[in-house]
Amino acid sequence: MPGITPDLLFPAEAGQRALARELYALVESLPIISPHGHIDPALLAEDTPFPDPARLLIVPDHYLTRMLLSQGVPPAQLGVPTRDGDPVETDGRTIWRRFAAHWHLFRGTPSRLWLEQTFRTVFDIDLRLGPDTADEIYDRMAAKLAEPEFRPRALFERFRIEVLATTESPLDDLGRHAKLAADGWGGPGGRVITTFRPDNVVDMEFEGWAENVAWLGELAGEDTGTYPGYLAALRRRREAFVAAGATSSDHGHPTARTLRLSDAEAAQLFDRGMRGRADAADAEAFRAHMLVEFARMSIDDGLVMQLHPGSVRNHNRWLYATHGRDVGGDIPQATEYLHALTPLLDAYGNDPRLRVVVYTLDEYTFTRELAPLAGGYAALYLGAPWWFLDAPEVLRRFREAVTETAGFYNTAGFVDDTRAFCSIPVRHDVARRIDAGFLARLVAEHRLPLDEAAETIVDLAYHLPKKVFRIGEPLAPTAPTSEGSAQ
Repeated sequence: MPGITPDLLFPAEAGQRALARELYALVESLPIISPHGHIDPALLAEDTPFPDPARLLIVPDHYLTRMLLSQGVPPAQLGVPTRDGDPVETDGRTIWRRFAAHWHLFRGTPSRLWLEQTFRTVFDIDLRLGPDTADEIYDRMAAKLAEPEFRPRALFERFRIEVLATTESPLDDLGRHAKLAADGWGGPGGRVITTFRPDNVVDMEFEGWAENVAWLGELAGEDTGTYPGYLAALRRRREAFVAAGATSSDHGHPTARTLRLSDAEAAQLFDRGMRGRADAADAEAFRAHMLVEFARMSIDDGLVMQLHPGSVRNHNRWLYATHGRDVGGDIPQATEYLHALTPLLDAYGNDPRLRVVVYTLDEYTFTRELAPLAGGYAALYLGAPWWFLDAPEVLRRFREAVTETAGFYNTAGFVDDTRAFCSIPVRHDVARRIDAGFLARLVAEHRLPLDEAAETIVDLAYHLPKKVFRIGEPLAPTAPTSEGSAQ
């Protein structure tokens, strides 16, 4: 990438570094497949200029704002909106200066790496951020953001993004995606596709769950006052998402637990939840049961399931009360997969029509549970290190931990999982560099021929995410041919 130090993140040993350069050159300019992220589709649907550097890079990025909160700078001083409309800082330059004054907090973090490479590769700015350079960097970025070449769709082209998946609730009317489709950017096979994320109508502990379920019924034209009507409404909304281009669903549960309940048992849980009488155990059981139900639906409609467990949501209660969800108040927890996933895997784990991509915030499970599971079930794939684990060091450890028992081809490719649009190419570049270094070591140790390493790195960067997430192929799954593969 122009502006980046050529050997960034490559091995220090000269021979391996030379091999890494050779392998990286094969993927440096490949298109980006981004099958999981949180970019607002309105950004590309409306294609309006970014307002200022602070609102582009700082305000929406909780990786940045949570670090300053840890040092006593409240998010309101960085422009993060409040739930009750209380005053927040609105001047972009003031936000930028305040952030620059705390830039030292990010030494050694992936956030600094991504942001510095964004300055260099997107804005052609090679100054080191600090109080003395804050205004110059801000002014140079603001001038570029006023140019047509820096509007969202132009940057999308420049970033070489082939497919970008956003994430929407079943309660979203998908109007932004309809506009993208009308403009030739969305729909099945489009460049911007949606992802079905039903947490707010599945998790009984989600604020306003019963009201959300009622709204789901109105959107789908089904009676969600009953459990069968609720399932029918979810299927209807999945159909709408598939029509809008979705190839996957996403499930952000506290744990990875799955559970097979009878229809009568599930209906009893659902009824208790709708009457406001469900307790925490009921909520966990219903979430667990619904994962198995969604696996069944995925076999029918072809949506790839993504499971993102392990986050204690809104752990910082003050932050949630003041600013709402998704602003940096979540914390990872230890997560168990082996027994938690057994009911789902017993039911459908050997059915090749199902694809389940499992992520973790507990990297110790890669070796102990997730890699052996992915290496033993046709339906299961490993998602890339995510969120708190998306640093270069963990990306390296991931390959070291999982390749022994899962190989490369039971992994699903890199996902950027970002709300920061301009960081997308940088994050993918970091992943490609780490994979180049790992494969270079295998070649140097005579464990893998160079030609196979070359084929592998191209697959990891491009072909695997397209294949696993069914991007560019019909969603209707092919029935299994091996006897006993579906149960």
